[in-house]
Amino acid sequence: ITDIKIKDIIFENRDNLLDITEYTQLSIFTASMAIFEVFKELFVKTDHFSNINYVLGHSLGEYSALVASNAISLEDCSKLLKIRGKLMQNAYPENQSGMAAVLGLNCKDIELIIRNFSLKIDVANDNAPGQVVISGIVEDINNAKEILIQNGAKKIVYLNVSSAFHSRIMKTAEEKMKHKLLSINLANSIYPIVCNYSSIATKDKNVIFENLSKQMSNKVKWT
Repeated sequence: ITDIKIKDIIFENRDNLLDITEYTQLSIFTASMAIFEVFKELFVKTDHFSNINYVLGHSLGEYSALVASNAISLEDCSKLLKIRGKLMQNAYPENQSGMAAVLGLNCKDIELIIRNFSLKIDVANDNAPGQVVISGIVEDINNAKEILIQNGAKKIVYLNVSSAFHSRIMKTAEEKMKHKLLSINLANSIYPIVCNYSSIATKDKNVIFENLSKQMSNKVKWT
């Protein structure tokens, strides 16, 4: 489907391709769907799969959730993620932007600090109370670090990522991704999917599209 030898990358990774977003995303998606198929086979004779209330996935995981709920085909999603990985990888010069986890502050606290101090960073992931990820140009993250610590953050942990995902830096890539999303057959979901962008649960393909088309440059509302 993608002309990428995913199995070799996952199990051998000779050229360290797993460190490159273009390949990382497809590899994680492949592993996720393989696990889902195993669970489906194990529980198909039980009521577990007929009693699913919601599906959801964090960032890249939202695509796995969409395939699991029959909103996107495995083939279309594989092609989309190959493109998504390239777009995100090339959105900004390598190693000049990034992400960091802020421990000890909630999302609203960090957003207030960003506004009050005019920091040039974005909240990327509202993962949990006291664990929020920021995203931006490396210099801007470094400048924000001391201010966040002075205003209650216990620790800042830099993440091993290639770019500033879920930030304004992804806006151009997001527009290109939206164009690709328009080219696939998106269906109504068989399970309500909780969207990253809005945290709203929906089965409606139009609502799913609107949320997915805004996912790359906006925060994941996971809390």
